[in-house]
Amino acid sequence: MDTLRSKAVRGRERIMRAWILGIGGAVVALVVLLLAGLVLSMRLKWQPGLRFVRRLGRDHFNRAVLRTAGGPGESTHVIRHRGRRSGTAFRTPIGLSPTGDGWFVMLPYGRTPDWLKNVLAAGEAEVEVDGGVHAVTDPRVVSRAHVAPLLSRAERTVAAVFGVDDFLLLRRAPVQARR
Repeated sequence: MDTLRSKAVRGRERIMRAWILGIGGAVVALVVLLLAGLVLSMRLKWQPGLRFVRRLGRDHFNRAVLRTAGGPGESTHVIRHRGRRSGTAFRTPIGLSPTGDGWFVMLPYGRTPDWLKNVLAAGEAEVEVDGGVHAVTDPRVVSRAHVAPLLSRAERTVAAVFGVDDFLLLRRAPVQARR
């Protein structure tokens, strides 16, 4: 009797283990599919996919990131800009990499984000970097070839995986003499 009961328990445990592994495998497969969809959307510049990812960031992640972005030692920075039609002040989290006279920004979504259009239309903005605020001017979108010598190995890899061909150059605005 005990052996029959233990066999039944072992059988149920085996079924439960298979069921849990099946669910775990399905979750892993779903995550892999979502990541593949993200990479393909970015590489192919498929607008519906890019809009979804941008909206997801704007509506769910940006507020949390903005709490610390631009602070000392943070890897995420902030660009301050004004709406080209509304004049509303905005803060958008971005990744900046230094150049000799300013910074460059990788543009994984291409030239379509509103913040980019706002900065290009205004011809100026401010960036929050390591706890300081810096005025930037002369924003220009350039190709990957133009910034290639400035890219780290990690940046080259990210640009290649996501098919990033556009970069925004920002020059540090000259410091105005105070009177």
